[in-house]
Amino acid sequence: MKKTSISHAATPQPTPRPHGALAAALSAALLLAGCGSNPPVPDWQMTAHGSIERATSAYMSGNARVEAAEFARAREALASTGKVDLIIRAELIRCAARVASLVFEGCTGYDKLAQDASPADRAYATYLAGRLPAAPAPAQPAIAPQPGAMPSTTQSPTTALPPTAAPLAAADLALLPEQHRAVAAAASDVTAAGAVQAIADPLSRLVASGVLLRAGRATPQLLADAVETASAQGWRRPLLAWLGVQAMRAEQAGDTIEAQRIKRRIALITNPT
Repeated sequence: MKKTSISHAATPQPTPRPHGALAAALSAALLLAGCGSNPPVPDWQMTAHGSIERATSAYMSGNARVEAAEFARAREALASTGKVDLIIRAELIRCAARVASLVFEGCTGYDKLAQDASPADRAYATYLAGRLPAAPAPAQPAIAPQPGAMPSTTQSPTTALPPTAAPLAAADLALLPEQHRAVAAAASDVTAAGAVQAIADPLSRLVASGVLLRAGRATPQLLADAVETASAQGWRRPLLAWLGVQAMRAEQAGDTIEAQRIKRRIALITNPT
């Protein structure tokens, strides 16, 4: 698959594939919509697929303007088919990138279409909201940068409130994308962190990490692994977000030296020259 970089940096960044199994389901649906004896691929398919990839890449690099434009182009192409299931999956892919970047806001695009969502899509939306099956009380609150903004060293944190909607039912675990089932089913925070580390796809790994943080189940090792994942991919937005949480926890623990070290790293990313 051709890689597209949308970034202000001089060095091209890897283009994140739009979130593992969910993206695969969308791609399969796009292919099935045009199947036959090798017919020409409809323009809407090529437009939707390419725009979703570019939108995800732009978002991870911190380019909100390009992300919005590319996603609008993808949604318009999908809407031309009248297939609500395709639009729902695109909206969930978009929300997943935000969870990976610790932007814990409502998935409004999906919410508007939720009444037509499949059981699998509803289960995934519940998972992204951090409403996991009953688990031990979290040792740490779910802390993240302010919704909708690029994190900074001076930004006030937001503590996620206990979800009021129903949590993911144990019977629905099998409906989740395969790589997320063990994370959602984990009986302890340490086991959940191990399940995240076993996920091969970097974006899916960050999404699962974000879900656990949102649910108040993020261990220090999970934070460190998320930082390493974002750093290895050169994804500026989630890297800043996860470093911000690390710095905050260091301050809460009274580890001033570690907090300052992390803040110097954040400063290097935000002011590279």
